Amino acid sequence: MKQILLITDGCSNVGVSPVIAAAQAQAEGVAVNVIGVIDQGELGVLGSEEIREIAAAGGGMSRIVSSDQLSQTVQMMTRKTVSTTIQQAVGKELQSILGIKQVEELPPDKRAEVVHVIDEMSETTSLRVALLIDASASMKPKLAAVREAIHDLLLSLRARSGKSELAVFHFPSTKQRDQELEMDLDWTNQLANVDKMFYKINMKGTTPTGPALQQTLQFVTGKPISGATTEDGMLSDYVV
Repeated sequence: MKQILLITDGCSNVGVSPVIAAAQAQAEGVAVNVIGVIDQGELGVLGSEEIREIAAAGGGMSRIVSSDQLSQTVQMMTRKTVSTTIQQAVGKELQSILGIKQVEELPPDKRAEVVHVIDEMSETTSLRVALLIDASASMKPKLAAVREAIHDLLLSLRARSGKSELAVFHFPSTKQRDQELEMDLDWTNQLANVDKMFYKINMKGTTPTGPALQQTLQFVTGKPISGATTEDGMLSDYVV
């Protein structure tokens, strides 16, 4: 099972719409969750709407939280997305086999059995989560909270019985002009170097959320994404 979790604090302003990119992810079977982080004040109407629209198009959830709520929210969304995805798959099977649409329609004893299976699968299913971090200038005060959230999420993933891995990216890239995405952590469940993340980022004012989502999706799926704005081979060193 694969997820992309976008953490941002503002509106995209460069490249393809992130809503389109999120819809591409859902079409590839990759859920997109979005967390809007606020320090003081609010994201504004446009920022809040964009966050909701990205998550809706990506078949995921959205939340707007303060920095001190970020770690808990990241873990909750990750686990809830796994559970929801499995519930949807089980629901389709029930409808196909028994002609019912919801688990609640089953007799109590059968319902308990199905719920137990869902809970067990939620813990044992292999999971990969790609964290995509907005590193535009306004996010600088929030990066300490982002590091803490990454650390806590890795601990949470390591506690699952199923194979669980995390990859971390930030955007925009500060290394090459033709790249909107930069890898900070390849697929892993290890905690090494998490505390050192983002210390040397040269923050930029642009927010290319859509292109960054497309490039993250290319990494997660290991194949080119139709309509993506990247150059051929741009992620050739990343794709696994």
